[in-house]
Amino acid sequence: MTEVDPMYQEIILDLYRHPHNQGILEEPDFDQEDANTSCGDIIRLTIKFENGAVAHVAHHGYGCAISQAAVSLLTDHIKEKTKEELTHITVDDMISMLGIPVSHTRIKCATLGLKILQKIT
Repeated sequence: MTEVDPMYQEIILDLYRHPHNQGILEEPDFDQEDANTSCGDIIRLTIKFENGAVAHVAHHGYGCAISQAAVSLLTDHIKEKTKEELTHITVDDMISMLGIPVSHTRIKCATLGLKILQKIT
């Protein structure tokens, strides 16, 4: 088993307790929700575009620390990106953003926000 740097554990817990970009945008251009039925995580992602790029993004939902931290990091990452750029974000990118090893059983948690974002095409 890979040892996790305590600093990264604290970052994940801090994002869980104090998520970035939490909320729901009014009149979004993109509004999707999905769930991870294996553990009960639910996330709703709303995005507004201006001049072809993400101008505002918000998420709402609940679930484990990994799913909530990952969607918080994802919403930070996609600001000012075009729809085309959004389609190139990968599972590996999500794992890299988290900065911790993610077990096979937790990968759906870590990538739920990305799964929703992939519906943007």
